[in-house]
Amino acid sequence: MTITFITGANKGLGFETVRRLVDLGHTVVLGARDSERGRTAADKLGVRFVRIDVTDDASVAAAAADVAAHEGRVDVLINNAGIIGPHVPADELTAAHALEVFQTNVVGIVRVTGAFLPLLRKSEHPAIVNVSSGTGSFALTHDPGRVESTVVGPLYTSSKAAVTMLTTQYAKALPGIRVNAADPGYTATDLNGHSGPQTVTEGTDAIVTLATEGADGGTGRFVDRFGPVPW
Repeated sequence: MTITFITGANKGLGFETVRRLVDLGHTVVLGARDSERGRTAADKLGVRFVRIDVTDDASVAAAAADVAAHEGRVDVLINNAGIIGPHVPADELTAAHALEVFQTNVVGIVRVTGAFLPLLRKSEHPAIVNVSSGTGSFALTHDPGRVESTVVGPLYTSSKAAVTMLTTQYAKALPGIRVNAADPGYTATDLNGHSGPQTVTEGTDAIVTLATEGADGGTGRFVDRFGPVPW
């Protein structure tokens, strides 16, 4: 039985990822910051809920301890939690805005990964899936034929570029663990006011693929539902 822990999973891509992985036979532990929403989502999906705030050391440590006590190991860690940040013009962005976005989207991955490594190392074939974005790709954001080139969001996009690089570096630093990044694509979620053309099922294709592939699937990759994403 594959044991999967996912952050930010009370709605959107996270919720759909849990639903699909449960259908595929995974034992999924649903992590979310909001206890009420997290429990409601977990009850709907028939999985266990663990509260986790990826911006808080104590919360992350408590979540890892909870999983250690109940499941004993983690085979797949999905770092899904993320925020888009303030909707303000670039010339009104502040250092506080930047710290908020990077604290969740980037530092949160470091915090959660560090806390869950002992649990991952108890797995025969551990894997980490970081949810990144094509809006953090230099190639895609400079391609006028791609929707990513129309996005102007300095903090969110740069944080996702950092997530992808963080993924490749972890892949090198943790040779016994597959570490890959998924680009969901432009998907209709709360993050974009449900403006994306993809369904949440389509948006979770890459995440589910990386979470379910074999031990020989490879590491240090950045993929979307169609295949490798240029950086």
